[in-house]
Amino acid sequence: MSRIYSVITGTGSYIPAKRQKNSDFLSNEFYDSTGEKIPTPNEEIVQKFLEITTIAERRYAEPDENTSDMAKVAAERAIETAGIDKEELDYIIFAHNFGETKVDNNRIDIVPTLSARAKQKLGIANPYTVAYDLLFGCPGWIQALIQADYYIRSGDAQKILVIGADILSRISDPHDRDSMIYADGAGAAIIEARESDEPIGIIGHNSRSDALEYANMLHMGYSYNPELAEKKELYLKMNGRRLYQYALENVPKTIKDGLDKLKLHISDVKKVLIHQANGKMDDAIIKRLFKLYDLNEVPEDVMPMTISWLGNSSVATVPTLLDMVMKGKMHPHNLEKGDTMVLASVGAGMNINSVVYRFP
Repeated sequence: MSRIYSVITGTGSYIPAKRQKNSDFLSNEFYDSTGEKIPTPNEEIVQKFLEITTIAERRYAEPDENTSDMAKVAAERAIETAGIDKEELDYIIFAHNFGETKVDNNRIDIVPTLSARAKQKLGIANPYTVAYDLLFGCPGWIQALIQADYYIRSGDAQKILVIGADILSRISDPHDRDSMIYADGAGAAIIEARESDEPIGIIGHNSRSDALEYANMLHMGYSYNPELAEKKELYLKMNGRRLYQYALENVPKTIKDGLDKLKLHISDVKKVLIHQANGKMDDAIIKRLFKLYDLNEVPEDVMPMTISWLGNSSVATVPTLLDMVMKGKMHPHNLEKGDTMVLASVGAGMNINSVVYRFP
Protein backbone atom coordinates (compact mmCIF):
# COMPACT_ATOMS: atom_id res chain seq x y z
CA MET A 1 0.00 0.00 0.00
CA SER A 2 1.44 3.36 -1.02
CA ARG A 3 1.78 6.29 1.34
CA ILE A 4 3.39 9.73 1.41
CA TYR A 5 6.98 10.05 2.53
CA SER A 6 9.27 13.04 3.07
CA VAL A 7 12.21 13.06 0.67
CA ILE A 8 15.23 15.38 0.56
CA THR A 9 15.39 16.64 -3.02
CA GLY A 10 18.00 19.35 -2.66
CA THR A 11 20.71 20.49 -0.27
CA GLY A 12 22.88 23.56 0.06
CA SER A 13 25.42 25.03 2.46
CA TYR A 14 27.48 28.12 3.03
CA ILE A 15 30.95 27.81 4.51
CA PRO A 16 32.52 31.21 5.30
CA ALA A 17 35.84 31.87 3.61
CA LYS A 18 37.68 33.17 6.66
CA ARG A 19 39.88 30.50 8.23
CA GLN A 20 40.63 30.87 11.93
CA LYS A 21 43.52 28.57 12.79
CA ASN A 22 44.46 27.38 16.25
CA SER A 23 47.60 29.49 16.06
CA ASP A 24 45.39 32.58 15.86
CA PHE A 25 44.47 32.04 19.52
CA LEU A 26 48.05 32.17 20.79
CA SER A 27 47.71 35.87 21.60
CA ASN A 28 44.48 35.46 23.61
CA GLU A 29 44.39 35.90 27.37
CA PHE A 30 42.54 32.91 28.86
CA TYR A 31 40.81 32.92 32.25
CA ASP A 32 39.07 30.19 34.21
CA SER A 33 35.48 30.37 35.49
CA THR A 34 36.64 32.00 38.75
CA GLY A 35 38.11 34.96 36.88
CA GLU A 36 41.70 33.88 37.46
CA LYS A 37 44.12 34.13 34.56
CA ILE A 38 45.28 30.67 33.45
CA PRO A 39 49.07 30.41 33.99
CA THR A 40 49.55 27.64 31.41
CA PRO A 41 51.32 28.91 28.26
CA ASN A 42 48.97 29.37 25.33
CA GLU A 43 51.03 26.95 23.25
CA GLU A 44 50.15 24.18 25.71
CA ILE A 45 46.50 25.28 25.91
CA VAL A 46 46.12 25.19 22.12
CA GLN A 47 47.93 21.86 21.78
CA LYS A 48 45.78 20.23 24.46
CA PHE A 49 42.66 21.66 22.80
CA LEU A 50 43.64 20.03 19.50
CA GLU A 51 44.22 16.68 21.21
CA ILE A 52 40.85 16.81 22.98
CA THR A 53 38.66 18.08 20.12
CA THR A 54 40.64 17.31 16.89
CA ILE A 55 39.83 20.87 15.74
CA ALA A 56 42.74 22.49 13.89
CA GLU A 57 40.81 25.37 12.33
CA ARG A 58 37.30 26.71 11.95
CA ARG A 59 35.44 29.20 9.72
CA TYR A 60 34.28 32.67 10.76
CA ALA A 61 31.82 34.97 9.05
CA GLU A 62 33.22 38.14 7.52
CA PRO A 63 32.30 41.46 9.24
CA ASP A 64 29.70 42.26 6.55
CA GLU A 65 27.99 38.84 6.86
CA ASN A 66 25.07 38.24 9.20
CA THR A 67 23.26 34.99 9.99
CA SER A 68 20.43 35.51 7.50
CA ASP A 69 22.95 36.36 4.75
CA MET A 70 24.62 32.97 5.12
CA ALA A 71 21.22 31.28 5.29
CA LYS A 72 20.12 32.92 2.05
CA VAL A 73 23.07 31.48 0.14
CA ALA A 74 22.59 27.97 1.58
CA ALA A 75 18.85 28.13 0.82
CA GLU A 76 19.40 29.31 -2.75
CA ARG A 77 21.76 26.42 -3.36
CA ALA A 78 19.25 23.92 -1.94
CA ILE A 79 16.44 25.35 -4.07
CA GLU A 80 18.63 25.21 -7.17
CA THR A 81 19.66 21.61 -6.48
CA ALA A 82 16.03 20.59 -5.98
CA GLY A 83 15.00 22.36 -9.19
CA ILE A 84 11.85 23.81 -7.66
CA ASP A 85 10.07 27.15 -7.88
CA LYS A 86 10.68 28.93 -4.57
CA GLU A 87 7.12 30.32 -4.69
CA GLU A 88 5.81 26.76 -4.28
CA LEU A 89 7.29 26.39 -0.79
CA ASP A 90 4.66 25.75 1.87
CA TYR A 91 6.95 26.38 4.84
CA ILE A 92 10.33 27.83 5.71
CA ILE A 93 11.57 26.49 9.04
CA PHE A 94 14.71 28.25 10.25
CA ALA A 95 16.67 26.64 13.10
CA HIS A 96 19.16 28.84 14.96
CA ASN A 97 20.13 29.79 18.50
CA PHE A 98 21.24 33.41 18.50
CA GLY A 99 19.20 35.27 15.92
CA GLU A 100 20.74 37.87 13.62
CA THR A 101 24.15 37.92 15.26
CA LYS A 102 25.93 41.12 14.19
CA VAL A 103 29.60 41.99 14.33
CA ASP A 104 29.07 45.12 16.46
CA ASN A 105 26.43 43.76 18.85
CA ASN A 106 26.13 40.23 20.21
CA ARG A 107 22.69 40.72 21.73
CA ILE A 108 20.03 38.40 20.37
CA ASP A 109 18.00 39.98 17.55
CA ILE A 110 14.98 37.89 16.54
CA VAL A 111 12.49 40.58 15.49
CA PRO A 112 11.67 40.03 12.73
CA THR A 113 12.32 36.31 12.81
CA LEU A 114 15.24 34.94 10.82
CA SER A 115 12.80 32.91 8.74
CA ALA A 116 11.02 36.13 7.74
CA ARG A 117 14.35 37.75 6.87
CA ALA A 118 15.38 34.72 4.84
CA LYS A 119 12.05 34.72 3.00
CA GLN A 120 12.48 38.40 2.18
CA LYS A 121 16.08 37.97 1.02
CA LEU A 122 15.04 35.04 -1.15
CA GLY A 123 12.43 37.28 -2.75
CA ILE A 124 9.50 34.93 -2.02
CA ALA A 125 6.20 36.77 -2.52
CA ASN A 126 3.78 33.90 -1.76
CA PRO A 127 1.94 34.82 1.48
CA TYR A 128 1.15 31.14 2.05
CA THR A 129 4.81 30.26 2.40
CA VAL A 130 4.66 30.23 6.19
CA ALA A 131 7.97 31.13 7.80
CA TYR A 132 8.90 30.52 11.43
CA ASP A 133 11.94 29.93 13.62
CA LEU A 134 12.84 26.94 15.76
CA LEU A 135 15.06 26.99 18.87
CA PHE A 136 16.28 23.56 20.00
CA GLY A 137 20.00 23.98 20.63
CA CYS A 138 22.44 22.34 18.24
CA PRO A 139 19.87 19.65 17.26
CA GLY A 140 17.59 22.41 15.91
CA TRP A 141 18.00 21.65 12.21
CA ILE A 142 17.23 17.96 12.69
CA GLN A 143 14.20 18.87 14.82
CA ALA A 144 13.04 21.19 12.03
CA LEU A 145 13.45 18.27 9.63
CA ILE A 146 11.23 16.18 11.94
CA GLN A 147 8.58 18.92 11.97
CA ALA A 148 8.72 19.13 8.19
CA ASP A 149 8.09 15.40 8.02
CA TYR A 150 4.96 15.77 10.15
CA TYR A 151 3.61 18.52 7.90
CA ILE A 152 4.18 16.44 4.79
CA ARG A 153 2.78 13.19 6.19
CA SER A 154 -0.33 15.04 7.41
CA GLY A 155 -0.98 16.31 3.89
CA ASP A 156 -0.51 19.93 4.95
CA ALA A 157 2.56 20.54 2.80
CA GLN A 158 4.27 19.43 -0.40
CA LYS A 159 7.54 21.40 -0.30
CA ILE A 160 9.41 22.72 2.73
CA LEU A 161 12.69 24.60 3.10
CA VAL A 162 14.59 23.71 6.28
CA ILE A 163 17.48 26.02 7.20
CA GLY A 164 20.07 25.89 9.97
CA ALA A 165 22.48 28.79 10.54
CA ASP A 166 24.45 30.31 13.41
CA ILE A 167 27.35 32.69 13.97
CA LEU A 168 28.94 31.41 17.16
CA SER A 169 32.17 33.39 16.80
CA ARG A 170 30.35 36.55 17.88
CA ILE A 171 28.77 35.12 21.03
CA SER A 172 31.83 33.23 22.30
CA ASP A 173 34.01 34.67 25.07
CA PRO A 174 37.54 35.27 23.69
CA HIS A 175 38.89 34.71 27.21
CA ASP A 176 37.29 31.25 27.54
CA ARG A 177 39.22 28.27 26.13
CA ASP A 178 35.95 26.79 24.90
CA SER A 179 35.69 29.67 22.42
CA MET A 180 38.09 27.74 20.17
CA ILE A 181 35.39 25.14 19.52
CA TYR A 182 32.89 27.47 17.92
CA ALA A 183 32.45 28.30 14.24
CA ASP A 184 30.00 29.85 11.80
CA GLY A 185 28.03 28.44 8.88
CA ALA A 186 24.69 27.63 7.28
CA GLY A 187 23.03 24.59 5.75
CA ALA A 188 19.67 23.95 4.13
CA ALA A 189 17.54 21.28 2.50
CA ILE A 190 14.36 21.03 0.47
CA ILE A 191 11.93 18.38 1.71
CA GLU A 192 9.22 17.19 -0.68
CA ALA A 193 6.29 14.81 -0.51
CA ARG A 194 6.64 11.63 -2.53
CA GLU A 195 4.28 8.68 -2.81
CA SER A 196 5.83 5.22 -2.58
CA ASP A 197 4.90 1.58 -1.99
CA GLU A 198 8.18 1.08 -0.11
CA PRO A 199 9.54 3.12 2.81
CA ILE A 200 11.74 5.93 1.46
CA GLY A 201 13.03 9.26 2.69
CA ILE A 202 12.42 9.92 6.37
CA ILE A 203 11.29 6.55 7.68
CA GLY A 204 11.62 7.29 11.39
CA HIS A 205 12.90 9.66 14.04
CA ASN A 206 13.48 9.92 17.76
CA SER A 207 13.96 12.86 20.15
CA ARG A 208 14.42 13.50 23.87
CA SER A 209 14.89 16.46 26.22
CA ASP A 210 16.67 16.09 29.57
CA ALA A 211 16.08 19.52 31.05
CA LEU A 212 15.47 18.52 34.68
CA GLU A 213 19.11 17.68 35.42
CA TYR A 214 20.97 19.10 32.46
CA ALA A 215 19.26 22.32 31.34
CA ASN A 216 22.20 24.54 32.29
CA MET A 217 25.13 22.60 30.86
CA LEU A 218 25.09 25.12 28.03
CA HIS A 219 24.01 28.60 29.07
CA MET A 220 24.70 32.30 28.64
CA GLY A 221 27.04 34.01 31.10
CA TYR A 222 29.48 36.87 31.56
CA SER A 223 33.06 36.83 30.28
CA TYR A 224 35.64 35.02 32.39
CA ASN A 225 37.76 38.17 32.14
CA PRO A 226 36.68 40.27 35.18
CA GLU A 227 37.15 43.56 33.32
CA LEU A 228 34.99 42.44 30.40
CA ALA A 229 32.46 40.87 32.78
CA GLU A 230 31.71 44.32 34.17
CA LYS A 231 30.13 45.23 30.82
CA LYS A 232 27.40 42.61 31.48
CA GLU A 233 27.55 41.21 27.96
CA LEU A 234 26.44 37.59 27.68
CA TYR A 235 28.51 34.85 26.07
CA LEU A 236 27.97 31.16 25.41
CA LYS A 237 29.23 29.02 28.31
CA MET A 238 29.61 25.25 28.53
CA ASN A 239 30.28 22.58 31.13
CA GLY A 240 32.34 20.53 28.70
CA ARG A 241 33.18 17.59 30.94
CA ARG A 242 29.58 16.93 32.02
CA LEU A 243 28.30 17.49 28.49
CA TYR A 244 30.78 14.93 27.14
CA GLN A 245 29.59 12.31 29.64
CA TYR A 246 25.92 13.10 29.03
CA ALA A 247 26.35 12.75 25.27
CA LEU A 248 28.28 9.51 25.59
CA GLU A 249 25.63 7.98 27.82
CA ASN A 250 22.54 9.14 25.93
CA VAL A 251 23.21 9.79 22.23
CA PRO A 252 23.98 6.13 21.34
CA LYS A 253 20.83 4.97 23.16
CA THR A 254 18.70 7.58 21.40
CA ILE A 255 19.98 6.48 17.99
CA LYS A 256 19.46 2.81 18.83
CA ASP A 257 15.94 3.45 20.11
CA GLY A 258 15.11 5.10 16.78
CA LEU A 259 16.47 2.13 14.85
CA ASP A 260 14.69 -0.32 17.14
CA LYS A 261 11.34 1.32 16.34
CA LEU A 262 11.97 0.40 12.70
CA LYS A 263 13.37 -3.06 13.51
CA LEU A 264 16.68 -2.04 11.96
CA HIS A 265 20.18 -3.05 13.05
CA ILE A 266 23.21 -0.78 12.97
CA SER A 267 24.59 -3.01 10.21
CA ASP A 268 21.69 -1.79 8.05
CA VAL A 269 23.03 1.77 8.28
CA LYS A 270 25.59 2.93 5.71
CA LYS A 271 26.34 6.36 7.20
CA VAL A 272 25.90 8.12 10.53
CA LEU A 273 26.03 11.89 10.16
CA ILE A 274 26.41 13.29 13.66
CA HIS A 275 26.60 16.85 14.96
CA GLN A 276 30.20 18.05 14.72
CA ALA A 277 30.65 19.04 18.36
CA ASN A 278 33.96 17.43 19.31
CA GLY A 279 35.94 14.95 17.25
CA LYS A 280 36.98 12.74 20.17
CA MET A 281 33.45 12.81 21.58
CA ASP A 282 31.90 11.78 18.26
CA ASP A 283 34.41 8.92 17.97
CA ALA A 284 33.46 7.75 21.46
CA ILE A 285 29.74 8.02 20.64
CA ILE A 286 29.98 5.88 17.50
CA LYS A 287 32.03 3.24 19.34
CA ARG A 288 29.47 3.17 22.16
CA LEU A 289 26.66 2.87 19.60
CA PHE A 290 28.24 -0.19 17.98
CA LYS A 291 28.92 -1.73 21.40
CA LEU A 292 25.18 -1.57 22.10
CA TYR A 293 24.97 -4.15 19.31
CA ASP A 294 27.87 -6.16 20.76
CA LEU A 295 30.13 -4.97 17.96
CA ASN A 296 33.67 -3.93 18.86
CA GLU A 297 34.73 -2.85 15.38
CA VAL A 298 33.39 0.33 13.76
CA PRO A 299 33.63 0.55 9.95
CA GLU A 300 36.13 3.27 9.04
CA ASP A 301 33.81 4.89 6.51
CA VAL A 302 30.57 4.95 8.53
CA MET A 303 30.96 8.43 10.06
CA PRO A 304 32.16 11.30 7.82
CA MET A 305 33.62 14.22 9.79
CA THR A 306 34.31 17.89 9.07
CA ILE A 307 35.03 19.24 12.55
CA SER A 308 38.83 19.23 12.21
CA TRP A 309 38.66 22.02 9.62
CA LEU A 310 35.16 23.52 10.00
CA GLY A 311 34.75 23.47 13.78
CA ASN A 312 31.37 23.43 15.53
CA SER A 313 28.81 25.65 13.77
CA SER A 314 25.90 24.40 15.90
CA VAL A 315 22.70 23.83 13.86
CA ALA A 316 24.67 24.14 10.62
CA THR A 317 27.01 21.17 11.09
CA VAL A 318 24.63 18.36 10.07
CA PRO A 319 23.05 20.01 6.98
CA THR A 320 26.50 21.19 5.85
CA LEU A 321 27.91 17.68 6.24
CA LEU A 322 24.90 16.20 4.43
CA ASP A 323 25.27 18.66 1.56
CA MET A 324 28.95 17.85 1.15
CA VAL A 325 28.37 14.08 1.17
CA MET A 326 25.45 14.29 -1.28
CA LYS A 327 27.45 16.46 -3.67
CA GLY A 328 30.51 14.22 -3.66
CA LYS A 329 32.72 16.59 -1.66
CA MET A 330 33.58 14.09 1.10
CA HIS A 331 35.46 11.39 -0.82
CA PRO A 332 35.25 8.43 -0.38
CA HIS A 333 31.86 8.92 1.31
CA ASN A 334 28.80 8.51 -0.90
CA LEU A 335 25.13 7.60 -0.64
CA GLU A 336 23.13 5.69 -3.24
CA LYS A 337 19.59 4.49 -3.83
CA GLY A 338 18.48 2.13 -1.08
CA ASP A 339 21.15 3.26 1.40
CA THR A 340 20.04 4.03 4.94
CA MET A 341 21.64 6.83 6.95
CA VAL A 342 21.16 8.27 10.42
CA LEU A 343 21.31 11.99 11.20
CA ALA A 344 21.85 12.72 14.89
CA SER A 345 22.60 15.65 17.16
CA VAL A 346 22.96 16.71 20.79
CA GLY A 347 22.99 20.14 22.35
CA ALA A 348 21.66 22.81 24.69
CA GLY A 349 18.58 21.94 26.63
CA MET A 350 19.84 19.21 26.84
CA ASN A 351 18.28 17.84 23.69
CA ILE A 352 19.06 14.83 21.50
CA ASN A 353 17.44 13.67 18.28
CA SER A 354 17.96 11.34 15.37
CA VAL A 355 16.41 10.75 11.95
CA VAL A 356 16.58 7.55 9.94
CA TYR A 357 16.59 8.23 6.20
CA ARG A 358 16.47 5.83 3.24
CA PHE A 359 17.57 7.14 -0.14
CA PRO A 360 14.91 6.74 -2.84
